[in-house]
Amino acid sequence: MNLPASLRFRIAALFQRSQMNAEIEEELRSHIQHRADDLERSGLTRAEAERLARIEFGSGEKYKEEVHEALGGNFMDTLIQDVRLSLRVLRKSPGFTIVAVLTLALAIGANAVVFAILDALILRPLNVPHASSLWAIERGSSKAINHSYPDYLDLRDRNRSFEDLAAYNVTGVGLDTGNNPSSAWILETTGNYFDALGAQPYLGRFFHASDEHGPNSAPYIVLTHAFWHSHFQDDRGVVGRVVQLNKHPFTILGVAPPEFRGTLTFLFPDFWVPLVNQEQVEGANVLNDRANRGILMVLGHLKPGVTPAQAISDLNSVGAFLEKSYPKDDGNMTFSLTRPGLAGDWLGGPMRGFLTGLMLLAGLILLAACANLGSLFAARAADRSREVALRLALGSKRTRILRTLFTEALVISLLGGAVGLWGSVALLRELKAWQPLPTAPISLPVNPDANVYLVALLLALVSGFLFGAVPVRQVLRTNPYEVVKLGSSGRIGRRITVRDVLLVVQIAICAVLVTSSMVAVRGLMRSLHSNFGFEPANATLLETSLSMSGYSGDSVPIMQKRMIDALETIPGVKSVGSIDRLPLYYGANSSNVFSDKAADLRPANAAAEAVLYNISPEYFDAARTTLLAGRSFSWHDDKNSPRVAVVNREFALKIFGSVSNALAGYYKMPDGARIQVTGVVEDGKYGSLAEDPQPAMFLPVLQSPSSQTTLVVRSNRDQQQLVAAMRSKVTELDAGLPFTIRTWTQELESALFPSRMATLALGVLGLMGAMLSITGIFGMAAYSVSKRLRELGIRIALGGQRKEVLQAALGRAFKLLVFGSAAGLLLGILASRVLASIVYQATPRDPLVLAGVVLVMSLLGLVATWIPARRALSINPMILLRDE
Repeated sequence: MNLPASLRFRIAALFQRSQMNAEIEEELRSHIQHRADDLERSGLTRAEAERLARIEFGSGEKYKEEVHEALGGNFMDTLIQDVRLSLRVLRKSPGFTIVAVLTLALAIGANAVVFAILDALILRPLNVPHASSLWAIERGSSKAINHSYPDYLDLRDRNRSFEDLAAYNVTGVGLDTGNNPSSAWILETTGNYFDALGAQPYLGRFFHASDEHGPNSAPYIVLTHAFWHSHFQDDRGVVGRVVQLNKHPFTILGVAPPEFRGTLTFLFPDFWVPLVNQEQVEGANVLNDRANRGILMVLGHLKPGVTPAQAISDLNSVGAFLEKSYPKDDGNMTFSLTRPGLAGDWLGGPMRGFLTGLMLLAGLILLAACANLGSLFAARAADRSREVALRLALGSKRTRILRTLFTEALVISLLGGAVGLWGSVALLRELKAWQPLPTAPISLPVNPDANVYLVALLLALVSGFLFGAVPVRQVLRTNPYEVVKLGSSGRIGRRITVRDVLLVVQIAICAVLVTSSMVAVRGLMRSLHSNFGFEPANATLLETSLSMSGYSGDSVPIMQKRMIDALETIPGVKSVGSIDRLPLYYGANSSNVFSDKAADLRPANAAAEAVLYNISPEYFDAARTTLLAGRSFSWHDDKNSPRVAVVNREFALKIFGSVSNALAGYYKMPDGARIQVTGVVEDGKYGSLAEDPQPAMFLPVLQSPSSQTTLVVRSNRDQQQLVAAMRSKVTELDAGLPFTIRTWTQELESALFPSRMATLALGVLGLMGAMLSITGIFGMAAYSVSKRLRELGIRIALGGQRKEVLQAALGRAFKLLVFGSAAGLLLGILASRVLASIVYQATPRDPLVLAGVVLVMSLLGLVATWIPARRALSINPMILLRDE
């Protein structure tokens, strides 16, 4: 039969079964009639001839089944039968079914959630045209993504590899649309930003490079679609409307399409403004300062046919030109390319590593779940060995029995996958609406799309085949005669089996996760009571940017002094100080510093790179930062006085060699200014909780004014009353100034966010590992008891003690638990060292952690063996031996 005819018959067998059955019956009737005719001619009566013919041919259903099976039409029927049988069998064992489905649901759900986040942040390209050719430029060996505006102009104009290069920065502004003033997060971009990305407006138009004609020449706004919807209620007449931005008039040009939210995957601004208006937006114009690297990112599309390696070589030639032309400002001007979605390798590197590690751990969880369910299936197969033997004795094929078992496994895996997918979708929706940092427009763009559904389906199918294959060898080696003769009992050998190894690995994985999660929890608890170089308790913060209300130049420190004086009059307030940027607040500003004897102030000759803060005289008192030596500032340290600074201990040791040498000593800034050290304070945490000691310098606000202002108010007064009083005092000074008030403890949550996320993720995985460990140990113990029922019955009949029976039934499982727990505890101690870079003060040899892990694993073993132990002790030898 040729291929088309074969396909036609197979399709007919699947979808035209009744017609096929009628044809087969007609064919059989014809053969029976012909045979009856032959028998009748031999001398038999017609009735006797037809009866013998039917006997010779046998059952007609047998031929129908053989024909359908030959044509492939029996597959759907047998599959439906297997599914129905599997559902009936699982319905009779609700405990096993619930445990198996929930085990897989947790494992598949965890993988789906981690994959969805990985897909959203790492795998999925930005929603811009030709995203595959969009690259951002990193600078130097540290792969810094920030650049100065003059360097950006040189890179844009001198490179030959990019179609165009755009730049942007993130900042906050005060917005007044005629109602109550509010703050907003924006992107300051170069005029060619939208054109370089190839974006098209949803409403109105974008601004372009042709709109820029010098500083403050392009007072325009382009709204995001979300901000237009939430603040302007989809008013199409908003185009051309003038609003106040930091007390300056700006015109709304247009609205971006809904799918375009900028070039950062996790940060969604409210609108865009041209970077040339930086003075109006930020209160100062530093676009001509080549040493000020305030541009967050430079990015653009590569020209067709240009490879990243060619582009890097081209950029490095531009960098060599910059080093030669501007040796004082530009050093180590080598470049590399990175994807812009996660702000380059600054955030992308740690994020990729963390999510990849979570994906691997989630995969291990799934493998452990499959191994556990394989043990449970092996135990069930042992309990059903008599059923399997009877089916084999009655003529059933081993492949048919295996297909039934695989169908049962796939039904469980699909049910588990469906439940896990449902839970993961619900969790992903919550994650999408979640804002981890209340003061920043950061969210996770996770959407349960087709990729997530496909991954969940594939994991479910693969899992079903994996744990369904465990009892295959057991079924293939079943001897129906021996099983029917001796019963389902057998003897567990003393040799180590693959199932034993898998269980030890599962327990070890669980112990690793439990150890790491407990280390993370202990580290997080310590971090909440650690010395940060300031005391967050009983400190309330008022955060604002004075440029939002039009303050600039000399008016900034004057307004800051008025605010400090006003807040100091509140009853119960002990001290008030100001700082431009809080320690641990989304990183820190920094500057190169040079020894006083240095004459060549190129970056390569810097003595250190120190974090930099501008503070008021009362800041150290308000922050409870300990002054180790010397004096703090006074309001007489103004721009007419010699420049002074207070440095931390690390700065004093690195630049001057000791704290005593630092007092009254001088150092130089990149602009050549000499600064005298008046005091030394304790070290603190400035960029991250896990950082090594960093040099830091504090400059008086009157000598280094900054419109970015955070007031630290130290008070033991009731929080609600204090906030109301602070709000009233500041509103009396300037009713149009946007500000926020929070406790310093609340603000510290931003710095603790990575540690808390690591703790939460490891805690969830540890809990899942514990649950899988319970099912694994339970499966092993149940399998051991089920295989030794006859032996245990004989032991009880001969007067065996309960302790001896339990040791015989569960001794192997407990030994495997001890081995796996010990191995996992050692691995957990080693793995917990890695947590020190994520979780502050994570201590791998904490006695409480070690004792907690031992206790948890012991409890897991007791819980997992409770049911098998009760079954072993409840054996009635008379009933058992009679049945056997």
